[in-house]
Amino acid sequence: MHCPFCSQDETKVIDSRLVADGGQVRRRRECVSCKERFTTYELAELVMPRIIKQNGSREPFDEEKLRGGLRRALEKRPVSLEAIEQQITQIMHRLRATGEREIPSREVGEMVMVALQALDQVAFVRFASVYRSFQDLSEFRDAIERLEAEPAEKD
Repeated sequence: MHCPFCSQDETKVIDSRLVADGGQVRRRRECVSCKERFTTYELAELVMPRIIKQNGSREPFDEEKLRGGLRRALEKRPVSLEAIEQQITQIMHRLRATGEREIPSREVGEMVMVALQALDQVAFVRFASVYRSFQDLSEFRDAIERLEAEPAEKD
């Protein structure tokens, strides 16, 4: 760590504390050369994996794109913004937890499907109809029948 006062590259840590609910470390440092003290904050840089699209192209993960997709599916449905944000956080956590640098968009879509199924079944069917490219009513019917059968399996 360079001293912000004299630019010396040797500093020593005097004190370290966790802040922001353990998400950051606050360090008091002292320059070995000029003896000035300063504070630094450290936090983990959590890198999201790149998304491999259907056509093979790659793009950075876009949280707003995820949020927009969920909101479109949940439009005019009785689901709170807090519940949506919680699902977004969980999806992002799962993506980071894979440890992969790149992940197929299909896997992200499946994570969204699981989240929507937990939030609202109508939104799930809406999203599934576009995501899985339903071609006719029988595909809608099959998806709805699977949804209706699932709660009975969980009991």
